[in-house]
Amino acid sequence: MDKFWTQGYPKGVNAQIDPPHSTVIDTLDDKLIEFADREFSSNMGVSYSYAQIDKISLTIAAWIQNLGLAKGSVIGIMMPNVHQYLPIVIGVIRAGMVTTLINPLYSARELRHQLVDSDAAAIFILEPFCKTLEKIVKDTPVKTVVISKIGDMLGTAKGTLVDVAAKYIKKAIPSYELKSNTSYSVISYKSVLKQAKNLPYTRPTAQASDLLMLQYTGGTTGVAKGILISNKNVVTATYQFIEWFKPVYADVADDMQMNTIIALPLYHIYAFICSIVGICVGQHLTLVTNPRDIPGFVKILSKRPFHLLPGVNTLFQAFVNNPEFGKLDFSACKLTVVGGMAATPETARRWLEVTGLPILEGWGMSETLGVGTANPFDGTEYSGNVGLPLSGVDISIRNDEGEILELGEVGEMCIKGDNVITSYHNIDNTSFFTADGYLKTGDIASMNEQGAIKIYDRKKDMIIVSGFNVYPNEVENIIETHPKVAECSVVGIVDEHQGESVKAYIVKADQSLNEEDIKALCKENLAGYKCPRHIEFIAELPKSTVGKILRHKLRKSASTAKI
Repeated sequence: MDKFWTQGYPKGVNAQIDPPHSTVIDTLDDKLIEFADREFSSNMGVSYSYAQIDKISLTIAAWIQNLGLAKGSVIGIMMPNVHQYLPIVIGVIRAGMVTTLINPLYSARELRHQLVDSDAAAIFILEPFCKTLEKIVKDTPVKTVVISKIGDMLGTAKGTLVDVAAKYIKKAIPSYELKSNTSYSVISYKSVLKQAKNLPYTRPTAQASDLLMLQYTGGTTGVAKGILISNKNVVTATYQFIEWFKPVYADVADDMQMNTIIALPLYHIYAFICSIVGICVGQHLTLVTNPRDIPGFVKILSKRPFHLLPGVNTLFQAFVNNPEFGKLDFSACKLTVVGGMAATPETARRWLEVTGLPILEGWGMSETLGVGTANPFDGTEYSGNVGLPLSGVDISIRNDEGEILELGEVGEMCIKGDNVITSYHNIDNTSFFTADGYLKTGDIASMNEQGAIKIYDRKKDMIIVSGFNVYPNEVENIIETHPKVAECSVVGIVDEHQGESVKAYIVKADQSLNEEDIKALCKENLAGYKCPRHIEFIAELPKSTVGKILRHKLRKSASTAKI
C-alpha cells in the first residue's frame, strides 16, 4: 500500500528507520557504555548510574549462565517498578535467555498458566508476591526461585527501613514459606549478586530473528496467549519511537539529560519499550512503584524537572483531580502522551487547562510492541484520533473478507511491519493474520485522507479497565465454575474513573447465590482489575435464534441502568 501518510510527518522524521544494531544485546552493550557516567534510574530517593546497572546486569547474567540452562531458556520476572527490574531484564538478555514479564497482580491460576505455557525454568520475584507463587510453583516447570526484597537496591540503612515498614507497618508482605526442596531451589537476590562476583560470563551470539521475549496478552479463549517477540521486533519498535521523538529532541541541548517518568508497570509492553527507548538515548528513568498513590506520585514529580510523561487516561484523570498536582512546575515537560486506552475529550481539556500541555494520543498493542500509530509529537492540541502510522508501519482498513476498504470507510484495522510479531505461542495462528501477512488487530477503525486513524470500537468484546485488557470469556469461565451459576455473560460498561468496568449478568442455578459468592470466587482466581465491579442477577440471557448470547443487548441494558 502507498504510504501516503508519510507526507504529513513532522519535519525531520523519516519514513523508514535504520537501527544501528540488529539485536538488543548489541544495543544494550553499546548504550550502557556510551552513557556510563549518566544517571540511569531513580526510585524511592535512590539513584543508579548506567555504569552501575551495566555491572549489576552482567553479574546477574553470569549467575544465570551458571545455572546450566540451555540458551534460550525462559526466565520469569514478577515485580512492580523497582530498581531490580531493569538490571534483571538486561541480565537475562545478556545471558542469552528469554524473558517472560509477569503481572504481579496475577492470581495463582493466572501465574500458573504463564509459567507452564512459557515453560519457565526460573523466576525472579518480589517478596510481596511470593504467597501467590507458593500456591502453584510445584505445578510448574520452575526449578529456581530468586526472591528479592523491596529494599534490596536502596542501600543497607534505607533498604532495611523500607523492608521493615513494608512487612510490619504496611502489612504488605503476606506470610509465605518458599524454601528449597527436591523440586526447586530458592535463593535471595542479594545472594545471587554475591555468588556471581567470581563466576565467569560468556557473551552469547545473537541473531535478529532469535526469540527475545515471550510476552502474554489477553486471550479470547479464557486464558492469556503468548506472543513470540524477536530481537528484530524490539529493535525496530525502539527506533520507530526514537524517530517519532525527533521533534521533541530538536530543541534539547546535547548536554541535557531528559527525565522520563516510568509509572506504567514495566511488565506492560508500552512501559517496557519506553524504558528501552530511554536507555538508547541516555535518558534518566524515574521509576514509580505505586502510581495509584497520587499524593505520593505528585511528590515524586516535584523532586526534579520531568520531560516525558507517558500514561493512560485514568492516570491523567487522577492527576487533574488532585489539587497539589496543579501546583507543579510543568515548564520542563515536553510531552504527555496517552496509550493503552483512549483519552477522553474531557480529560484532555482539563489536562490542557491545568498543565498547559496537550495530551497526544497513540495506538499500539502487545503484538506490535506498543508501536502502531501516534499523533505528531510537535502537536499542540488533542485530536480525538490516534494519529498516523509510524515509520516503517503499514496499516490498512479491511472488511471481513480481507478486502482493503476506501478511505473513510469503517472496518478492521490490519497492521504490518518489522515491529509486528509473526506468530503466537502454542496456538493455531491461522485466524490472526491476513493472507498477505497483516496482523488483524480486532479494532474497528477508519483512515482519513491524511492517513490519520480513528478507532470506533473493538471487533471482539474486549473490555479495557484503566488501560488493561479484560476478555469477557476469561471472567465468564471463572464465574461459571460456581455450582450455583447456571450461565452468565460479561460486558464492559462506561466508568468515569477507569474508562470501563466489568459487569456480570448471571442466571442462578440456586436461588441462594449472592453477590459475595461471586466476588469471592473472582478474587481468588482473577487479577483485581478483571473482577466484576457490578453484578446483576437476571432470569435469562438474551440470545439469538441459534443460542448465541447477544452481548450488545446487555451493553445497551447496562448503559440505561442506574449503577
